[in-house]
Amino acid sequence: MREIVFDTETTGLDPKAGHRLVEVGCIELANHLPTGRNFQRYINPGRDMPAEAMAVHGLSAEFLAKYPGFEACAEDLLAFIGDSPLVIHNADFDMGFLNHELKLLGLAPVPRERAIDTLQIARRRFPGSPASLDALCKRFNVDASARNLHGALLDAELLAEVYIELIGAREPGLELAITVTGAPASVPGQAPVKRQPVPHAPTAEELAAHEAFLAKLTKPIWHGAG
Repeated sequence: MREIVFDTETTGLDPKAGHRLVEVGCIELANHLPTGRNFQRYINPGRDMPAEAMAVHGLSAEFLAKYPGFEACAEDLLAFIGDSPLVIHNADFDMGFLNHELKLLGLAPVPRERAIDTLQIARRRFPGSPASLDALCKRFNVDASARNLHGALLDAELLAEVYIELIGAREPGLELAITVTGAPASVPGQAPVKRQPVPHAPTAEELAAHEAFLAKLTKPIWHGAG
């Protein structure tokens, strides 16, 4: 099973207000495990960078000016994600920006139902608890010490680890555990070993020795029993 952990960085919060993508990052999972394949691109948004956005990811308009716009990476990005499910933290945000950029190029949107929203999963599992990526990293002891600023690829790497913990895939094979009850099964090809019963009735010599011992006692209780 192939999944893509997907994250973005942007110039702001709302594409309808003219904000654009500035970075995309993807991590490929196979059967919930990272394969080592990833996809990352910086994107020239063609506009200024608000100070509040730069404080989040550290990407300045001057730095991004040397990169092409989204049109240069759209085809490669769509080829990388293919038709796989997208694992996203707060899927409405990232999908909204992705599909806005695709719409500007006249390309078909990625269906929202393809997204697996880890934010919703976390809120269901831990109602009332903080569900940000930082909070989940702390909950699951995922090392986020390298995350001084947000970055699409770095956040996707952290989210991949959090996602594995959220769905309980850190210990694969537990669902195959079998509880065995009753008698143990015989080993194929091995005949059961028959043991001779141990004699438990006393011999004539043992009975005679017992009677001789009782004769030495005063009114032994064994003579009166029965």
